[in-house]
Amino acid sequence: MDILFRQGECSAREVLEAMADPPSYSAVRALLAKLVDKGVAGFRQQGKRYLYAPTQDTASARKSALRHLVTTFFDNSPAQAANALLGMRGDRLEANELAELKSLVDRLEREAEHD
Repeated sequence: MDILFRQGECSAREVLEAMADPPSYSAVRALLAKLVDKGVAGFRQQGKRYLYAPTQDTASARKSALRHLVTTFFDNSPAQAANALLGMRGDRLEANELAELKSLVDRLEREAEHD
Protein backbone atom coordinates (compact mmCIF):
# COMPACT_ATOMS: atom_id res chain seq x y z
CA MET A 1 0.00 0.00 0.00
CA ASP A 2 2.88 2.37 0.71
CA ILE A 3 3.97 2.10 -2.91
CA LEU A 4 0.45 2.62 -4.24
CA PHE A 5 0.02 5.70 -2.05
CA ARG A 6 3.43 7.06 -3.03
CA GLN A 7 3.24 6.38 -6.77
CA GLY A 8 -0.49 6.44 -7.40
CA GLU A 9 -1.71 4.13 -10.12
CA CYS A 10 0.87 1.53 -11.13
CA SER A 11 1.28 -1.98 -12.50
CA ALA A 12 2.42 -5.05 -10.59
CA ARG A 13 5.81 -4.75 -12.32
CA GLU A 14 6.15 -1.13 -11.16
CA VAL A 15 5.24 -2.15 -7.60
CA LEU A 16 7.86 -4.91 -7.76
CA GLU A 17 10.52 -2.48 -9.03
CA ALA A 18 9.73 0.00 -6.25
CA MET A 19 10.23 -2.58 -3.46
CA ALA A 20 13.53 -2.55 -1.59
CA ASP A 21 13.68 -6.33 -1.11
CA PRO A 22 11.08 -7.65 -3.55
CA PRO A 23 9.54 -11.12 -3.50
CA SER A 24 8.72 -12.83 -6.78
CA TYR A 25 6.52 -11.17 -9.40
CA SER A 26 3.77 -13.72 -8.75
CA ALA A 27 3.90 -12.93 -5.01
CA VAL A 28 3.43 -9.23 -5.77
CA ARG A 29 0.46 -10.02 -8.01
CA ALA A 30 -1.04 -12.23 -5.28
CA LEU A 31 -0.57 -9.44 -2.72
CA LEU A 32 -2.23 -6.91 -5.03
CA ALA A 33 -5.14 -9.33 -5.54
CA LYS A 34 -5.55 -9.58 -1.74
CA LEU A 35 -5.57 -5.78 -1.45
CA VAL A 36 -8.29 -5.64 -4.11
CA ASP A 37 -10.28 -8.36 -2.30
CA LYS A 38 -10.05 -6.35 0.94
CA GLY A 39 -11.28 -3.27 -0.89
CA VAL A 40 -8.25 -1.11 -0.08
CA ALA A 41 -7.01 -1.16 -3.69
CA GLY A 42 -8.78 -1.18 -7.01
CA PHE A 43 -7.64 -1.82 -10.56
CA ARG A 44 -8.39 -1.07 -14.17
CA GLN A 45 -7.18 -2.78 -17.29
CA GLN A 46 -5.02 -0.88 -19.75
CA GLY A 47 -4.33 -3.11 -22.74
CA LYS A 48 -2.79 -6.26 -21.29
CA ARG A 49 -1.73 -4.57 -18.05
CA TYR A 50 -3.67 -4.12 -14.85
CA LEU A 51 -3.08 -0.82 -13.09
CA TYR A 52 -3.66 -0.73 -9.33
CA ALA A 53 -4.45 2.24 -7.11
CA PRO A 54 -5.65 2.88 -3.56
CA THR A 55 -9.42 3.13 -3.15
CA GLN A 56 -9.17 5.85 -0.49
CA ASP A 57 -6.91 8.80 0.15
CA THR A 58 -3.95 8.58 2.51
CA ALA A 59 -5.67 10.47 5.34
CA SER A 60 -8.71 8.13 5.32
CA ALA A 61 -6.51 5.03 5.16
CA ARG A 62 -4.33 6.35 8.00
CA LYS A 63 -7.40 7.02 10.17
CA SER A 64 -8.86 3.58 9.45
CA ALA A 65 -5.59 1.79 10.20
CA LEU A 66 -5.10 3.76 13.40
CA ARG A 67 -8.67 3.02 14.52
CA HIS A 68 -8.02 -0.70 13.95
CA LEU A 69 -4.71 -0.52 15.83
CA VAL A 70 -6.25 1.29 18.82
CA THR A 71 -9.17 -1.15 18.96
CA THR A 72 -6.99 -4.24 18.62
CA PHE A 73 -3.99 -3.43 20.79
CA PHE A 74 -5.09 -0.65 23.15
CA ASP A 75 -8.51 -1.78 24.38
CA ASN A 76 -10.14 0.92 22.23
CA SER A 77 -8.39 3.63 24.27
CA PRO A 78 -6.78 6.49 22.32
CA ALA A 79 -5.13 7.63 25.57
CA GLN A 80 -3.36 4.26 25.97
CA ALA A 81 -2.23 4.44 22.33
CA ALA A 82 -0.95 8.00 22.77
CA ASN A 83 0.94 7.01 25.92
CA ALA A 84 2.55 4.10 24.07
CA LEU A 85 3.53 6.33 21.13
CA LEU A 86 4.98 9.03 23.34
CA GLY A 87 6.76 6.43 25.49
CA MET A 88 8.58 4.83 22.57
CA ARG A 89 10.51 7.99 21.77
CA GLY A 90 13.91 7.66 23.33
CA ASP A 91 14.41 11.39 23.22
CA ARG A 92 12.22 14.35 24.05
CA LEU A 93 9.56 15.82 21.78
CA GLU A 94 10.51 18.85 19.75
CA ALA A 95 8.97 22.12 20.98
CA ASN A 96 6.70 22.37 17.93
CA GLU A 97 5.46 18.79 18.43
CA LEU A 98 4.72 19.48 22.08
CA ALA A 99 2.88 22.71 21.17
CA GLU A 100 0.82 20.85 18.56
CA LEU A 101 -0.17 18.18 21.10
CA LYS A 102 -1.04 20.79 23.72
CA SER A 103 -3.18 22.67 21.21
CA LEU A 104 -5.05 19.48 20.32
CA VAL A 105 -5.66 18.60 23.97
CA ASP A 106 -6.88 22.16 24.67
CA ARG A 107 -9.30 22.01 21.73
CA LEU A 108 -10.64 18.61 22.81
CA GLU A 109 -11.14 19.89 26.37
CA ARG A 110 -13.11 22.92 25.09
CA GLU A 111 -15.28 20.65 22.90
CA ALA A 112 -15.93 18.31 25.85
CA GLU A 113 -17.06 21.26 28.00
CA HIS A 114 -19.66 22.21 25.37
CA ASP A 115 -21.11 18.70 25.06
